Amino acid sequence: MSRRWRRSERVVDPEWADEGVVGEAEWDTSPVVGGWSMTSGAAANRAALARWAAWAVIVAGPLLGVGALLAIPASAGSTVPSAAVQPSAPAPAVGPAGFAELFVTQYVSAGEGDQSALAAFWPGARSVTFEGAPGRRQVTQIATVRTIPLGGGLWSVTVGARVIEPDAHPTSTSAAAGPRAAAGPGVRYFQVALASSGEAAAGVPFGYIALAAPAEVAAPGQVAAPQLEYGVMQAAAASDVRVQTVGQFLTAYLAGGDLTRFLTPGVQMTGITPAPYTAVAVDQIAAAGLGSDADSAGSQVPADGTRQDVLVTVRATGGDGTRTPLSYALSLTARAGRWEITALDAAPVPALDLTTPPTATSPSTSAR
Repeated sequence: MSRRWRRSERVVDPEWADEGVVGEAEWDTSPVVGGWSMTSGAAANRAALARWAAWAVIVAGPLLGVGALLAIPASAGSTVPSAAVQPSAPAPAVGPAGFAELFVTQYVSAGEGDQSALAAFWPGARSVTFEGAPGRRQVTQIATVRTIPLGGGLWSVTVGARVIEPDAHPTSTSAAAGPRAAAGPGVRYFQVALASSGEAAAGVPFGYIALAAPAEVAAPGQVAAPQLEYGVMQAAAASDVRVQTVGQFLTAYLAGGDLTRFLTPGVQMTGITPAPYTAVAVDQIAAAGLGSDADSAGSQVPADGTRQDVLVTVRATGGDGTRTPLSYALSLTARAGRWEITALDAAPVPALDLTTPPTATSPSTSAR
């Protein structure tokens, strides 16, 4: 920076005059930048602009903050992204279900002296008194009907067990025969509370313990069956081409034979091997979209590409001559003047939306 003497024509800013700058000659103390000099008046103007800009920022700050708060939508109140609160996938229920089934099987058949064996499932069994001989009651069949994860490693499992009770008034013959000589087995339901401990790398619990003895509970409520989209079941008529196609297809499927000629092109299906039956006869048929003329609706094949869902009841004859009733839901497609099998459906097609929970009826009193 350098100073040089210059002649000023006038005082630009009155503040300079107040500081004793009089006359037309003065020292120019403005800096020289890049070969250009800034006069004192220009510097004063720039300082004034800077002061005004600073005041503008100070005043505008609160106003901008209030405006930003008013602009936030009401839905932005949550500080946790929606993706962060999505529930995680439930842990597999196979483990607790299997443990509960083993525990109930051991518990139902327990008798005097079985405390140690039960303690492996429930440590509290050591302090419980069991009466009767071990094995006097037997579980012939058991299955889990409900598994509820309670969180925190806790589970509630309900199992159904077919139990044979000893005869209350045994005869000499039944007493010698043992528990299996009692009245027919009934299904009873037991609810078990479990805790899981220890987790593998995949987050699946691998250790379980019962929190208490099983609680015998009522049978689950019966659910009203939904209406199906099919019409009323009709006796299978020999003139119905759908009955002919379905009968021949199911005969090949259940009793052995070539399925290819009954299938829609591109559809692949394999029959049961070894064949469990020797013959199949269609007893009844119901089809979707049929009106009052259901009896004669199958006498003709519609235009190519027409698809129809049918539900049939058949009698399959076993090797010993015994006939077993079976039901099949099938999808048929018309092609070249005949019906072909497009799909062996996993279940009959309902006429209502199954996303709506069905209404449960009162618990059955004849479940046992």
